[in-house]
Amino acid sequence: MIKSKILCAAGLAMLFLLSGCSANQNTGTASMAAHHEQAVQENTSVKSDQKKEMAMELMINNVRVPVSWEQNPSTENLKKLLPLTINMSMYGGFEQVGSIGHSLTRNDTQTTTQYGDIVLYSGDKIVIFYGSNSWSYTRLGHINLSQQEMTDLLSHGDVTIKITE
Repeated sequence: MIKSKILCAAGLAMLFLLSGCSANQNTGTASMAAHHEQAVQENTSVKSDQKKEMAMELMINNVRVPVSWEQNPSTENLKKLLPLTINMSMYGGFEQVGSIGHSLTRNDTQTTTQYGDIVLYSGDKIVIFYGSNSWSYTRLGHINLSQQEMTDLLSHGDVTIKITE
């Protein structure tokens, strides 16, 4: 009987200790999650500030469009050429292509583009997509419009774009 009381007390003590560890682990996990969320918010804020630094405006046939520009040497080179007017030509039923007139720094990677993507092709051409394509490009930015809005802007013939500060 004494053995069973001792075993019961030991079992209760063990259960109590283990439940205490479990609570601490949950608190630690919650703390880590809160820290991660704060780091993500700070990183997002830094990225937002970086995108603000690359303040360039894009107009397509005199319609101003909202663009999130990439932070890379290619966009820095592009900004040095501003203001810039480029005559674009429809190509393939999913993009508009135009010569920049200068070669820019490039860092081409195999990419599957989506509508709204702005990329550098062959170092001296800008491409704006209203469809999708896979090729080796350097990302320049993304137009923040719907697919229908992109199609309406780009699929009815050649366009002219203007990039200014």
